[in-house]
Amino acid sequence: MADTKTGRGTGLSLPVVSAKQAQKQAASNEHSLRRRRLSKVVSVGGVLVGGMHPIVVQSMTDTDTANIEATAAQVKLLADAGSELVRVTVNSAEAAAAVPEVRKRLDAMGCTVPLIGDFHFIGHRLLRDNTACAKTLAKFRINPGNVGRGPRHDENFRTFIEIARELGTPVRIGVNAGSLDQEVLVKKMDANSKLAQPLSGDDVERQALIESAMASAQAAVDLGLPENQIIISCKVSRLPQMVEAYRELARQCDFPLHLGLTEAGMGTKGIVATTAALSVLLYDGIGDTIRSSLTPEPGGDRANEVRLCQEILQALDLRSFRPAVTSCPGCGRTTSSLFRELARDIQTHLDAKMPQWKTQYPEAKDLKVAVMGCVVNGPGESRAANIGISLPGSGEAPRAPVFVDGERTTFLEGPAIAADFIKMVEEYVVHRWSHA
Repeated sequence: MADTKTGRGTGLSLPVVSAKQAQKQAASNEHSLRRRRLSKVVSVGGVLVGGMHPIVVQSMTDTDTANIEATAAQVKLLADAGSELVRVTVNSAEAAAAVPEVRKRLDAMGCTVPLIGDFHFIGHRLLRDNTACAKTLAKFRINPGNVGRGPRHDENFRTFIEIARELGTPVRIGVNAGSLDQEVLVKKMDANSKLAQPLSGDDVERQALIESAMASAQAAVDLGLPENQIIISCKVSRLPQMVEAYRELARQCDFPLHLGLTEAGMGTKGIVATTAALSVLLYDGIGDTIRSSLTPEPGGDRANEVRLCQEILQALDLRSFRPAVTSCPGCGRTTSSLFRELARDIQTHLDAKMPQWKTQYPEAKDLKVAVMGCVVNGPGESRAANIGISLPGSGEAPRAPVFVDGERTTFLEGPAIAADFIKMVEEYVVHRWSHA
């Protein structure tokens, strides 16, 4: 196993990857994914972003940051769900003053996840006037379109970057379509209108987004910010435009890229749009840190956006976060609901055990379990898992073969099939990883 690096604010331990390990990882990824784009490495509170380091999951609170208790509670909720970086809004003097207190609350709870400050409009002033806030944050997020107009833009940007440089704090230059620098966009639109064959509005906007991101990154470097303290994002809400923007950024620079489909939406629409956008880029080897900007249902769980990111990375075989249960959708052969209930119960059981297993058997996150409903695909899928069961379908003998590491080991039958199989899964974890 790779060594791990922990520091202030590492909610989880992430592997530190050597050059040799990076080459090996890149080679292994070629079987299912395209080669990972190799970027510079940025340390955000001890969490390493870029290079061949694991793609980092992050999220953002939606509390009023000035409400210290609520903000600290939500940060911990997100961190406990697996968010390795958490961003908070810093939009007022009260919010800036609250950031160090939020950090103290989190430290007292044993939550060391790095905090990122999200700044718009007056971020330069808030950082300048609140030294404790600036020193507490592990990263600053700035939107070039929201730091002022004309001469004030350059002056405010300079203040922001100089503070980051003096503190050694990394910066994410986050360009959004909804708050794109209008001066850049207008110039691009004017030039486009004079072309013999003008580009579409979306194409011009995409070019303006990329130009704004790259120009701002270069300006930060010119002001003395080291290149290994810069992360770039270029987020829009339209999937094709977002994908093409990131592909072009990947060609033009080697800064780490933060991926996100901004304003993804609610429910199934938001989940599908986010999954499609992130998966396309991650499959291309593009992306070093990700967030799913889901609109939560009223009263819904904010941590769902964290779980979605984890599921995307796990589905692409880029990272493992929890044991995976493969189960069939059911058909006319599976008129019994037993396999559905068992699939649900085993996933619930595994999720409940993982907090304990993370300490005792950390490799259990790679566990693959199959719960199948009939003889058609059941034995094959069960053999492919670490441990699997093929339940009897309609008209089949009421016995369920169990496969362990590809070999059929026993049959289960009777009313205790579910309990017996769950016990076998637990025994497998102990036997397989007790000495890992």
